[in-house]
Amino acid sequence: MRSASRKSEPTPAALAVVIRGGHALLVRRRNRPDAGLWGYPGGKCEPGETAAETALRELAEETGLRAQRATALGTLHIIRPDFFYRLDAFVCHGAEGDARAADDAEEAGWFPVSRVIGGGLLMSRDVDRLCLRALGQDFR
Repeated sequence: MRSASRKSEPTPAALAVVIRGGHALLVRRRNRPDAGLWGYPGGKCEPGETAAETALRELAEETGLRAQRATALGTLHIIRPDFFYRLDAFVCHGAEGDARAADDAEEAGWFPVSRVIGGGLLMSRDVDRLCLRALGQDFR
């Protein structure tokens, strides 16, 4: 039996965390690795793109919202037998417009932060932790 090989270097990716009026913006993923789960908009960095630029781009592509700037929130390493991702999470500020699912998001919606941190949704790993971290920061 062969074991799956994994890259030694992670694939760079970013997440866009948006909290507005006591609600967190989440999308239901359409594709692997977390198909069907709720999480923050995000995806792989394109060549020459910073992680912050990726977060802002993915937010726009997956929800139609455009934010003015992104502040670093933390980094997650997702390691599974078939992939290795470095996910840099950013709080995106000034996101305006109505969220609508697009690109690789099946659905987009605003969820009360109490529901996000309370575990009431089928979510990707660490969505609740990132929400708590975003709420505990002063991002002026």
